[in-house]
Amino acid sequence: MLPLIDWRPRAELQRLRLEWLEQAGVEVGVLRLDQIDQQISGNKWFKLTEHLAAAHTAGAQGLISLGGAHSNHLHALAAAGERFGFATVGLLRGHAQQTPTTYDLERFGMQLHWLGFAGYRARHAPGFWEPWQAQYPALHQVPEGGGGLPGALGCMTLVTQVREQLSALGWDDYDAWWLAAGTGTTLAGLVLGEAGQRKVFGALAVPDDHGVAPQVEMILRQAGAAERNLELIDASRGGFAKVDEALLRFIQDSEAASGLPLEPLYTGKALMALKEAVEQGRIGCGQRIVFVHTGGLQGRRGLAQAL
Repeated sequence: MLPLIDWRPRAELQRLRLEWLEQAGVEVGVLRLDQIDQQISGNKWFKLTEHLAAAHTAGAQGLISLGGAHSNHLHALAAAGERFGFATVGLLRGHAQQTPTTYDLERFGMQLHWLGFAGYRARHAPGFWEPWQAQYPALHQVPEGGGGLPGALGCMTLVTQVREQLSALGWDDYDAWWLAAGTGTTLAGLVLGEAGQRKVFGALAVPDDHGVAPQVEMILRQAGAAERNLELIDASRGGFAKVDEALLRFIQDSEAASGLPLEPLYTGKALMALKEAVEQGRIGCGQRIVFVHTGGLQGRRGLAQAL
């Protein structure tokens, strides 16, 4: 049976100092989810907590989930399985390949199955899980990216963590949240945690056809949320995993100026979108923004040449 895990990491809220923020009179505090753990990093742990609790309640012996060859979600899941002693299985997009991430997955003890591209696209089809449930009857199924209402509920605690640390920045309040959105699960959790008090901006790391908006709406509807104080902004720069020279230069300049490590799929795109919003006046002078560093730095290894 999967153990009852009571590990509650705490992320530090740190001031972000960049010239374009100071010139605009905008203050940003970064919630450093990337620092909570070397392996189980970023928002992935928080999205897993309720799934792990459900697996424990169901008497499962482990978890099975989906992702790509650079998946931060599968990386965190496999690392948690190794640390806390439960079985993990990963269903991967595409055909067998060796990446720094898949190397870690196997090293952590995760059993990998490559679905091809057509097989992975069928993950939302009726009956997709039936053969896997038959093959692994003792494992609890977790949606891609740790999504769904359980994943969002696990992220609600981030609101409390920020509010408890405002005095460290000399703040008495803040105006909004800003974060990258891949599935929209963490964003939905913040919307639920704020209950309409502050706006949550989601910088979309994926194109609109990836269905983030309906996914967020479904989670909020399932939670019975009355408030929808959020805004989704296209930050995908042409598609998921699309990396261009302007983005790479922005990441290099930002890291050199602030010391904040970024990666090009999520956090780099989100911070670049925030800069554009500041320059356009959508985020005005005097505003205080909480920027969520959602982690994902392990994925940089597969993009080392581009960076």
